[in-house]
Amino acid sequence: MKYTQTVPCKECPFLNTYKRGYSLKRLKEFASGEFPCHKSAELNEEDGYIATDKSVHCAGALIFNEKRNNPHQMMRIAERFGMYDYKKLDLKSDIR
Repeated sequence: MKYTQTVPCKECPFLNTYKRGYSLKRLKEFASGEFPCHKSAELNEEDGYIATDKSVHCAGALIFNEKRNNPHQMMRIAERFGMYDYKKLDLKSDIR
């Protein structure tokens, strides 16, 4: 999965304005590992959104983790390999 998306999309579940309003506990579950942006993933009726080789990580999830100083393991690995730079994220986004 690519770590190139830096701004959450308008339908990002991590936005304060997201209509479904997942609980904070559920958002933490989403953000605990690789979470593809729904716009770059394939929808599977049984499993939900599935990452492909072209998928990008959800910027909202990355920002959510960075705001809590809690990057998951793959974020750390991607950063070490130069595939992710938290400084490029829009940390001023309205993320919960």
